[in-house]
Amino acid sequence: MPTAPPTAAAAVLGPTGPSTAKPCQGTAIPVGTDPQPVIDAAPPATTFCFAKGVHRLTRAIQPRSGDTLAGGPGAVLSGAVRLTGWKRSGGAWVVRGALPAAYPLKGQCEDNKTKPCQLGEQVYVNGKHLTRVMSLSQLKPGTFFGDYQANALYLDDNPTGQLVEMSKTQTAIDKTADNVTVTGLTVEHFASRPQAGAVQAGRGWTVTANEVRWNHAVGIMVIEGDDAEVSRNTVADNGQLGIGQYKSAGVRITASLVTRNNTDGFWIADWESGGIKSTRSSGEVSGNDIIANRGIGMWSDIAEYDRRITGNRIRDNAADGIRYEISYQALIDQNVVEHNGFGTGRGSGGSLWDGGGINVNTSSGVQVRGNLVKDNRNALSIQSRTRGEGPRGTYVLRDVLVEGNQFVMTDATSTLGVVENKGSPTQPGAITFRRNSYTVSGLQADRFTYGGKTMSWSEWQQSGFDKDSVNS
Repeated sequence: MPTAPPTAAAAVLGPTGPSTAKPCQGTAIPVGTDPQPVIDAAPPATTFCFAKGVHRLTRAIQPRSGDTLAGGPGAVLSGAVRLTGWKRSGGAWVVRGALPAAYPLKGQCEDNKTKPCQLGEQVYVNGKHLTRVMSLSQLKPGTFFGDYQANALYLDDNPTGQLVEMSKTQTAIDKTADNVTVTGLTVEHFASRPQAGAVQAGRGWTVTANEVRWNHAVGIMVIEGDDAEVSRNTVADNGQLGIGQYKSAGVRITASLVTRNNTDGFWIADWESGGIKSTRSSGEVSGNDIIANRGIGMWSDIAEYDRRITGNRIRDNAADGIRYEISYQALIDQNVVEHNGFGTGRGSGGSLWDGGGINVNTSSGVQVRGNLVKDNRNALSIQSRTRGEGPRGTYVLRDVLVEGNQFVMTDATSTLGVVENKGSPTQPGAITFRRNSYTVSGLQADRFTYGGKTMSWSEWQQSGFDKDSVNS
């Protein structure tokens, strides 16, 4: 029987970001210099040191194999341009000619009618992020409107004497070679497209001790990047997602602060918004603080395998703390998962179908062990749905073990259990609950669900679950 919280409950993340990077020694890149010719003129596996100050990039940096792109506190890669030449236009201020030509749009937004999240250009006044509105009539202080047909950008706030910037370049660093290191840099204000990153990491990359913030879509995106390592970064306030991983085996995401992501209104409940999302990949997510993201904290989705989610502190995310969906073979172990799932919006709700602190959705070979799952909207949601075939066979709920966890459900509406659709009934023995401890307000209330029924603690045990567990 668990007698103490997981070690993550008492662990402190410590410093992250450029202050933790080693001093850079290598080829200098001064502010105002296009870095690409400097990189191209040097041999592969060169270290490049970006000077303190704002490096405004008009194109993505393309490193070579073994290169190191490094900086230190105050070395900033920016994808924004300064906007000048403002004129009064009725009650607003306008600048013309700054917006790009129209481009294909994609992405699911919380507002699925006007779809503001699909547009990549964002505006900052003295570093403050403004909110996009989708018509001139909606303009008010703290917002901007981009008329792409007329190539006109409008503010309500007076820009006179202010630093007004618009994110324009899509990518800071692209995955043009293997075994690249990115360290000690602040990467901000890139107009990354949905599902794409300001930093796009590839095979064998090391992305460590950076701050990646206020980019439109994903902060750091690992794409076909086997054995990459992402560590000790601060990844905050990005428009869609903090860190993404796609078709990448053996990636380690560790000791990072991932917080306040999804600032640009992507769909909170169910479209790649929030902290970390990985698809068709494997590896480790451990020792991170994944906090206050407007979406899911840590989401593995579609044919994940051999996934380890261990020792993280996952708190105050608007949707599930951890979601493991239509995937295989995972260890979800020794995490603190607290106060997740209280966001409101399109498609959100309070049932087990909407998720929980931990959500295991139509996956097999999943072990949920030794976690502290405390005061989430729901504690643990195990879902059996009809989801089709994957590369390792049919997606099915099977071989799920829930062992040695502490579940605290002091909210009177919080529940735990198994839900299923008619086409995918849960098979006998598919799920095992053992050696867990529960703290539940209202012991006699129906707080557990199985076989289409809500039930009390005693009925839950009579159904064959948690016979050696305790409830207080």
